[in-house]
Amino acid sequence: MEQKKTEILNSLLKELGSFVIAFSGGLDSSYLVYHASRIKNIRFTAVTIRTPYIPEREINEAVEFASAHSADHKIINISFPEEIRHNPEDRCYLCKRRLFNHLICFARENGFKYLVDGTNSDDKKEYRPGLRALRELEVRSPLAEARLSKNEIRELCKNAGLKIWDKPAMACLLTRIPYNTEISDSIIRMIEAAEELMLKKGYPGARVRAHSGIARIELLPGHLEKIVTDPEKESIIAGLKRMGFKYISLDLEGYRTGSMNDELK
Repeated sequence: MEQKKTEILNSLLKELGSFVIAFSGGLDSSYLVYHASRIKNIRFTAVTIRTPYIPEREINEAVEFASAHSADHKIINISFPEEIRHNPEDRCYLCKRRLFNHLICFARENGFKYLVDGTNSDDKKEYRPGLRALRELEVRSPLAEARLSKNEIRELCKNAGLKIWDKPAMACLLTRIPYNTEISDSIIRMIEAAEELMLKKGYPGARVRAHSGIARIELLPGHLEKIVTDPEKESIIAGLKRMGFKYISLDLEGYRTGSMNDELK
């Protein structure tokens, strides 16, 4: 089944011929960059957007991945869009429209016919308001069009020997902050530093959600049990408090995509 879907993906990319890949550095867009780099007679470049709410680690990993696979790669720096300063409920839609309009302009100015992204077939089953912006802007999603799921993409990456095959899901840092809350640079940097600390302490994929001085930590399966008896637990608590969090809590439900969306239901 995966082979048939990759054949469809090949056909789609050859049909597009000339395109810009919106390259976040996450699993899906990384696989798309890798796959496109192995197809002859197409022209593409991968473009990563740097904004204040994208972790710098993700930018660096995107640079390393593109370089490792000899893919042409550009970085566009964009300031914080003021229309999402208060983290409105339609933040993802507004953000996608702003960022992808920049990518569309880049594509046009550099002679590329299309803009594509790494949306997979599973994404369309979830609450993702940003997808509406992609439809309006006529952004193509080859992985979703080939009906490749997240698990299938992981398997393809693993079979290809790509180290990113088990990379945890990623999302911008604004998803760690409640809706209708004013966003400051300081809280973004706090969250980024907190998640970097969790990673260094052995908890990849951890989310640190910020609630008025409270750090609500969501962990991947198996990590909740680990942290309770972890000798590093006190060091983690002390580190988070030094960053500015007053209280440190563990979310017993663990990591789940879009947990901040619960307040919208």
